[in-house]
Amino acid sequence: MERFLNRKVLLGVSGGIAAYKAAHLTRLLVKAGCEVQVVLTPSAHDFIPPLTLATLSKRPVLTDLFVRDGTGHWNDHVHLARWADVIIIAPATANTMAKMVQGLCDNLLLACALSAACPMFIAPAMDLEMWKDTGTQSNVDALRARGVRIVGPESGELASGLVGEGRMSEPETILAAVIDALIGRSKLNGMRLLVTAGPTQEAIDPVRYIGNRSSGKMGFALAEEAAARGAQIELVTGPVGLSSEQAGIIRTDVTNAAEMAVACKERFLACNAVIMSAAVADFRPAHAATEKVKKKEATLDLNLEPTEDILGWMGAHKPEGLRLVGFALETENAMVNAMDKLTRKNLDLLVLNSLRDAGAGFGTDTNKVTLLARGKDPVSLPLMSKRDAARAILDRLEEIL
Repeated sequence: MERFLNRKVLLGVSGGIAAYKAAHLTRLLVKAGCEVQVVLTPSAHDFIPPLTLATLSKRPVLTDLFVRDGTGHWNDHVHLARWADVIIIAPATANTMAKMVQGLCDNLLLACALSAACPMFIAPAMDLEMWKDTGTQSNVDALRARGVRIVGPESGELASGLVGEGRMSEPETILAAVIDALIGRSKLNGMRLLVTAGPTQEAIDPVRYIGNRSSGKMGFALAEEAAARGAQIELVTGPVGLSSEQAGIIRTDVTNAAEMAVACKERFLACNAVIMSAAVADFRPAHAATEKVKKKEATLDLNLEPTEDILGWMGAHKPEGLRLVGFALETENAMVNAMDKLTRKNLDLLVLNSLRDAGAGFGTDTNKVTLLARGKDPVSLPLMSKRDAARAILDRLEEIL
């Protein structure tokens, strides 16, 4: 199964013959679901044309702190460092590593590296004697002590014609090292997940609707955490005031339960797991008015009809191997009702929460849930952030995959 990284990557390229490999690494990163911003040192221009990397990354390649076009525009190294989820410098020359150790920032790449708080990986590349030099080895040790992860170098034929250690690791090896370090061996990596979020709005007339208080925060937390583990996410969301910059998420916006049913059914069979965290309306007006109902002209009587049970449909049509996760919000007889729903709708995992728990439910940044899986004892979690709850839910999903 193909593995995904789903990160915003600042790829630094310094001036060495191995810079030609940066093109392949850029392509692999994009294919792995990354957004890639390439930053070249000035000397890297002698080894690889920026146009190649700009074409592959679909972003302009940056080199200078100040854009010399008379506009006064500058490339904000602090913003770039905060944008990145991970920084990879490949190749990292002996000169660049020495400057990093000393805290120098006489080019944009070094300024970004000095401003970064995200994980950083460097792939050294240089000749054999340069790599063996005590100064280089001291610098490598210093970078490791600061938490920088070193990938390679490998032994092989070098540009000088010598054979030995100093050859930059292949792009596939670098990407695998980054994925292993940031994601590990998550079972979600490479899988496709459908996640629903938010409420639905069922029209009374063009102005008014029946809805609920769901904010969508739990669904978005699940989508973002699953994408961070390398899953490819189809996020189908009702009307919410949320956005996400997490790579690996394809978002589809819907308004009502019928639209959500169509969107979910279209994506259902292409997914390895489905997490139905949206608060889909159970009822809708049987006949929505085409014009706004005037308050002074009518006594409004609503005839309601049930919406389609999307989760029930999925449970009845679930193919072998697909894992189905549902949510239940209860106000009474919570455990009995939840266990019934788990069985009746053919779910693999059910997430139960209650409006009676302070800090849980709609609109909050926290949640308190109980996880129910077939043949296992319920696991009640304490009050925690919705991001932490998402991690716990996905950990349990990985157990049953």
